[in-house]
Amino acid sequence: MVLLLGPSTFFSGGRRRSRELRIAVAGDASTGKSTLIAAMASGSYSESVPPLLPPTRLPHNLFNDSVPLILIDTPSSLDKQGTRNEELKQADAVVLTYDCEERATFERLSSYWLPELRRLEVKAPVVVVGCKLDLRDDSRLVSLESFTAQIMQQFKEVVTCIECSAATMYQVPEVFYFAQKSVLHPVDPLFDYERNALTDRCVRALRRIFVICDQDMDGALNDEELNEYQVRCFNAPLQPSEITRVKRLIEQKVPEGVNYTGLTFPGFIYIHNMYLKKGSTETFWTVLRKFGYDNNLKLRDDCLPVPSKKAPDQSVELTSEAIEFLNGTFRLLDTDKDRSLCPAEVDKLFNTAPESPWNDAPYKDATEKTSMGYASLKGFLSQWALMTLLDPTLSLANLIYIGYSGNPATALQVTRRRSTDRKKQTTERNVFQCYVLGSKNAGKSALLNSFLERPFSDSYTPTTVEQYAANVVELIGGTRKTLILCEIPEDGVSKFLSNQNCLAACDVALFVYDSSDEHSWRKSRDLLERVVRKGELTGYRVPCLLIAAKDDLTPHPRALLDSVKVAQQLGIEVPIHVSMKLDDSSYLYQKIVKAAEHPHLNIPESETAKKRKQQQQFFYQSLMFALVGAAVAAFGLSVSRARAIKKSSVT
Repeated sequence: MVLLLGPSTFFSGGRRRSRELRIAVAGDASTGKSTLIAAMASGSYSESVPPLLPPTRLPHNLFNDSVPLILIDTPSSLDKQGTRNEELKQADAVVLTYDCEERATFERLSSYWLPELRRLEVKAPVVVVGCKLDLRDDSRLVSLESFTAQIMQQFKEVVTCIECSAATMYQVPEVFYFAQKSVLHPVDPLFDYERNALTDRCVRALRRIFVICDQDMDGALNDEELNEYQVRCFNAPLQPSEITRVKRLIEQKVPEGVNYTGLTFPGFIYIHNMYLKKGSTETFWTVLRKFGYDNNLKLRDDCLPVPSKKAPDQSVELTSEAIEFLNGTFRLLDTDKDRSLCPAEVDKLFNTAPESPWNDAPYKDATEKTSMGYASLKGFLSQWALMTLLDPTLSLANLIYIGYSGNPATALQVTRRRSTDRKKQTTERNVFQCYVLGSKNAGKSALLNSFLERPFSDSYTPTTVEQYAANVVELIGGTRKTLILCEIPEDGVSKFLSNQNCLAACDVALFVYDSSDEHSWRKSRDLLERVVRKGELTGYRVPCLLIAAKDDLTPHPRALLDSVKVAQQLGIEVPIHVSMKLDDSSYLYQKIVKAAEHPHLNIPESETAKKRKQQQQFFYQSLMFALVGAAVAAFGLSVSRARAIKKSSVT
């Protein structure tokens, strides 16, 4: 298989970048930094080189990738350390120099320079360069191999170690070739030196590419599919004899790499391993980038057309097309037809993604599971709805990773503004987010667990970070909505409310209190008042519901009376009494969804807001009376004038 190099485009993080590379050259004074740059720029050695060179631009056609290089000479003096540090932070790659005849200069690489780069949080790859090779005394020879092994093991950011001589021009171009290559075609994302194998993320990317190319889905690439892969990546077809030769070679090295149909996945892996062993990282990255990968082996941003929200009170949901795809995917994975996915089946779903997105917070344990701990269809779809709400880019990327073949631009949709929904007194949303607030030990976590149909537990563990619970709620008439509960810990409320847009993404706010504890009620009442004030100040007023939890206990009389009074004063529904212990909360979630579907109701109004509203109404009424009075006066004046004119004309 051949590699054809086209115009260079390189990728850092998720962005496509077509520009020059900045290579900062740093190291101790008199190690040969400026001389190295001057020799590279002029193609010859000069004894009279200024102590600090200005930025030096190399021609774009110097190497095959056709990317211009800008070499940055950095000062070594302490008084210019700030300038040096800024250049290092902006560099795409760093060349660290030492003097081949001065042992102390390369010892300082590990004692000062490399730790300094870490302190500055420089993420660029590093090429270690020994200068003045022609002057080295062989009697004081330091083994480059032993030095390389030691420094590269300790500092993973070091990608290459090389020695050169500006006086003889020995390996001077190679220094900057390796620096450029470390940015355009990095090895670390592809190969794990400790395991001596491809990285897990690299194998996952290759598996996705293999699945895409395996159009007949028979687990092997036939000759036609191999040829299409070759043309897609390198713009050049393979001759039948070349395909036969490649398959014969693979069969000799990896017997399971070829079957009667064609090239299997182990054989596909072997081909790409050969690229690395031959040092052809350019070839490997050409393949990956043709399929949309960046240097982190994730899909680039330009491959993810996520619709943008124009206002904070909008949210992103899956379209019906994407949900239909996920339903079909669930059925395909559910090979034993038990209407649930075991952990192994979920892992199989994401074996073409960089990693499973659901292994960590906030997605782990956020949805309904069966008694065996398997994902139900409701839990599966709710998990996707939660991920789409919280991180639309991650959701779209994973849809593509697992095989979504539709137009990515039609997989997600932005909802109408919540403020517009309240004005229109209706909503078209299919996913509602509900914030759950209350005092410690009020029953918030029990509410979330009950929503996910988990058994009640008397043990109490304080919530310290936001927790999510997502599930599908079936309404009367068969309508289904996804409800996402977000528990906000009591200690995190102040930080939460300090965000100006904290209520923008909220459809309903729940205030949970222990109905048997007056202190718990007072705390929830205080939280309710704070949220009401925040909503009135920011314009993001939300429907609010009071939840009297632990209804199996004897209610506190004052809390019982006061809660009803507060609800009436604010103009919201009276407290909803539930007991998670008695498992009588199922109707509660339907009430929450109903409140979200009627976003103009249950919006509390403080006394200050009521007075302001009355003042505005009085002002408008006064203004209306004044306008009517003025109109009547004007009309009367017009009539008087008309009569006077008529009278004078008769006279």
